Amino acid sequence: MKLRKGKIKIVIIYYTDGSCEPNPGTGGFAVVQVSGEVAKDMKPVVLGGEFNTTNIRMEGLAIIAALKHAGGEPCEIYSDSEFWIKVITIWSLPWEANGWKKKGGEIKNLDIVQEVCPLYRSSKATLIWVRGHNNDPGNELADHCANEARKQQLKKK
Repeated sequence: MKLRKGKIKIVIIYYTDGSCEPNPGTGGFAVVQVSGEVAKDMKPVVLGGEFNTTNIRMEGLAIIAALKHAGGEPCEIYSDSEFWIKVITIWSLPWEANGWKKKGGEIKNLDIVQEVCPLYRSSKATLIWVRGHNNDPGNELADHCANEARKQQLKKK
């Protein structure tokens, strides 16, 4: 919850992360929801994965999953993927205006870019970059859960 101008405003807080080993290879992603003030109040709410993928794809799919899980409610999404935050909030705008083309070549992971951008723009989400592997409990749990999701994906082979 966030306190704004004397009123309590409920904001869902998510941490997202992706995992791929080897990269490219089998990957997993996780969305962790914070429901309180301490680490024990966090739990994974979405896990997923793909074969023959990359870490960047998994990071993007995790953000998509968080946006969908929020269902249009106000939320903050913490991600250690500075790349995806810039794609979504800065770089995709001229790409879209230019027919999903950019100077210097193709847009990689265009399928994810074209899915996440309208989801984000129609959401009440704020994307927040957090440094990975820097003792942030939410990021550490999302990292752990993404690795577990990747391991579960391996069992499906």
